[in-house]
Amino acid sequence: MKEIIKQLVEAYGPSGYEGQVTDIITELVKDYVDELTTDVLGNLIAVKKGTSGKKVMFSAHTDEIGFVITHIDDKGFLRFSNVGGLNILTLVGGRVRFANGTIGVIGKEKGDLKELDLDKLFIDIGAKNREDALEKVKVGDFAIAHREYNDLGNRIVSKAMDDRIGCVVLIEALKKISKPVHDLYFVFSSQEEVGLRGARTSSYAIDPDLGIAVDVTPTGDTPEAPRSEVALGNGAAIKVMDTSVIAHPKVKALLTRLAEAKGIKYQYEVLTRGGTDAGAIHLTKEGVPSGCISIPVRHVHTPSEMIDLDDVQACVDLVVAVAEDALADF
Repeated sequence: MKEIIKQLVEAYGPSGYEGQVTDIITELVKDYVDELTTDVLGNLIAVKKGTSGKKVMFSAHTDEIGFVITHIDDKGFLRFSNVGGLNILTLVGGRVRFANGTIGVIGKEKGDLKELDLDKLFIDIGAKNREDALEKVKVGDFAIAHREYNDLGNRIVSKAMDDRIGCVVLIEALKKISKPVHDLYFVFSSQEEVGLRGARTSSYAIDPDLGIAVDVTPTGDTPEAPRSEVALGNGAAIKVMDTSVIAHPKVKALLTRLAEAKGIKYQYEVLTRGGTDAGAIHLTKEGVPSGCISIPVRHVHTPSEMIDLDDVQACVDLVVAVAEDALADF
C-alpha cells in the first residue's frame, strides 16, 4: 500500500488537471473492474457489476489544491491566485512545481505576517526577467505544492493526502471485492476542491441508490487544536455532518452497524467547516441517501498532511463491508 500512496501523492494533479493521477489509477485498477471510463469532466469511473439491480456509488477526489499564475512582472516574478483552499501561513518559503517540472519558491513582500494575503506573495522561479520567465511559465499555468513523501513507520506525511489517500482506499477495496452484490461505481472524481464539480456530474449520470464519499477529515488531537473527537489512529471516521451534507440517518446507521459487526475501529466525525463529494451526491435528481467515510488527517490543506495506516485499513474494510452488504434499507 505504501508504494501506491507514494505514487499518487507525488503525482501532479491540481483541480482540472487530474490526468496524471487518473492515468496511474487506471493502471492500478484495470484488472479488477468490468468497465472503466472517463467522462467529460475528467472523472474516472470504475464499475464492478453485481446482480441485485441496486447501484452504489463511492467517490474519492483526485485533485489537489494548487496555484494559478495571474501575472508575470518585468523582473520575472510570478503573481498567483489560489485553486482551492490554501493556508497562507504554510506558503512562505515553500516550493511549487508546474506541470513541465519548473520549480519555484514562494516569497513575500515586506510587512507584518498578520496582514499577509495572496496579493503580497509571489513565486520566484529564478528568472532574470519577464522574457526569461515566459520561457518556462505562462499566465494561466497551474502549479502544486512541491513536497516529497516521507515514511514515518505506521504514519506517512506528504502533500495531497487530501484526497489521494481516499483514492488509495477505493483502489485497495476494489482488489478485495470478488463477488459484488450490487453494481458498484467507484468514482475517482475531479475538481472537488473548487466546488464538488466532478461528483455533481458523475452522480447525475449514475443516479445511485446509495452514495458514499471517501475523503479526509481534520483531527482534534494536536496541541490546542479546534475541538474535535477525531484522532489519528482511532479508526475510520463516520461522518455525521459537515457544511455540505447532513449524513442520511440510514447511511450513518449502516456504517455504524457494519463497523461494529466486522470489528472495524471507528469514530464519529462532526465537521464544522468544509465538505466532501457527498454534498453533491445527495442533491442529485430527486435526492440520494448519502454519507461519508473519512480518513483522519493531521495538518489538512498544508504540504505536510499526515495519515495513520491503521485508519486507512479500517476505511478500506468499511468500504468493502458496504459493498458486500445486502443494503435492505436502500
